[in-house]
Amino acid sequence: MNQDYHFMQLAIEEAQRAESLGEVPIGAVIVYQNQVIASAHNLRETSQNAVTHAELMAIQHACDVIGSWRLEETTLYVTLEPCPMCAGAILQSRIPRIVYGARDSKAGCVDSLYHLLNDSRFNHECEVTEGVLAEECGALLTNFFKGLRARKKAEKKAKKLADTSDHLL
Repeated sequence: MNQDYHFMQLAIEEAQRAESLGEVPIGAVIVYQNQVIASAHNLRETSQNAVTHAELMAIQHACDVIGSWRLEETTLYVTLEPCPMCAGAILQSRIPRIVYGARDSKAGCVDSLYHLLNDSRFNHECEVTEGVLAEECGALLTNFFKGLRARKKAEKKAKKLADTSDHLL
């Protein structure tokens, strides 16, 4: 479990990189034989590409490092419960274990909305550990969206003031 905290902290650092770019702060790392072989963060806004989620980018990099689409002896650490797209990629790449921080009540497909990684109807299932550094992971997201809402509100107010000023001239 101590290793889980260490590797989740690295995923949090990736999430912070995303936030510094104005991206939703989600980070992921993939570990093979106790070594990080891939790390990534969200880049959806930067790339304007819907599939540039942290997990998908980390999986792609890990496949390049290992030289196979099968990531059978790896663990994925991610700060937020994966969405359906990422859960599907986790299954398809045969990752045997996933560790995540915060639950995602709106799109999480590991525990919140669906249990895709533990559905015996698929040809692969994952061991799941949830809640590692959940408070820290959740706070990153909560603070990011709180700041985003405040900026949008301020922009709207400034625009309204500018429009009012134009009418007075």
